[in-house]
Amino acid sequence: MKNFYLSNITAWAPGLSDDEKLWSDWADDKIQIEQIKESPKLEYTDPLFRRRLSQITKMTVHVVHNLLEKSHVNKDTKVVFISLRGEIEREFTINKGLIEDGMILPAGFSLSVFNTPISSATLAFGMKGGYSVVYPSKNNFADAFKLAVSPVLAGTEKELILVYADELVPEQYGDKRPAENIPMAFACLLSAEKKENCVIFEDFSNVTNSPADFLRYIIK
Repeated sequence: MKNFYLSNITAWAPGLSDDEKLWSDWADDKIQIEQIKESPKLEYTDPLFRRRLSQITKMTVHVVHNLLEKSHVNKDTKVVFISLRGEIEREFTINKGLIEDGMILPAGFSLSVFNTPISSATLAFGMKGGYSVVYPSKNNFADAFKLAVSPVLAGTEKELILVYADELVPEQYGDKRPAENIPMAFACLLSAEKKENCVIFEDFSNVTNSPADFLRYIIK
């Protein structure tokens, strides 16, 4: 198996924002991500664009923005987006409307689909390389990551933008909410060539089923 490399890591979560020191403290288990619906402000986007976006979509747009600013990567680079739950709060609202009113409002449905977060990011920044979205079986982040890295290992892509995001699961789900109910997003450049300040992977032994644990590893 060939080596592959992760670089230009950007992350956002409630209470930590973009602060690298806070993220380092989180990776060392000194602080926790707040389980609240806070979102990045996206002040660099048009107000009409960001007005109706959800927590997961705002976080996704923000980490992609920061990656583009940090790495100056070509906007034709392909993107792989991973999420375990997608637009779960909008899906809950739609299901509630179906049960109570027997109808779905088109405006709500259009922003509830699984690719909403990454499609919004590509539209915001004029990215034309195309994207893939991955919903891993049984919430297994490791399986999704292996799929994401496969074009680089196969040699069909020299680099990819990898994005993960999940928002806070609504309280109404009660005991059905996952144990790891952490609202956060991160992005990084995944490449076949070694870059400055990169994380080196010789195999998949350090890729966990938990996206939070994986982020801790690549931050450290």
